[in-house]
Amino acid sequence: MVQSVTSLSALQELISSGKPVAIDFYAVWCGPCKAISPKFEQWAAKYTGVTFIKVDVDQAAEIAGAMQITAMPTFMFFKDGKKVETVVGADPSKVEAAIAQIA
Repeated sequence: MVQSVTSLSALQELISSGKPVAIDFYAVWCGPCKAISPKFEQWAAKYTGVTFIKVDVDQAAEIAGAMQITAMPTFMFFKDGKKVETVVGADPSKVEAAIAQIA
């Protein structure tokens, strides 16, 4: 299951939970974001030990600013509350490799 997060405090709470976290920073108008979105859903079903989060950068500008998001899609991966990987762009093989690394 992929959770939608709109507040910075909720995002920080999930990251600091200790569970591995995969975040998809996207925009509704972004073509590559739409293209990779179904894959992100599939990975959420496959890697059940990872918390999957989507953040709409236009709806959650505070989060986008705090996380220094400059391009969409951007994927960030956290393990034990620390960022371990960032993938910019809709590259399914790189994104899944990063998910497998934190799972």
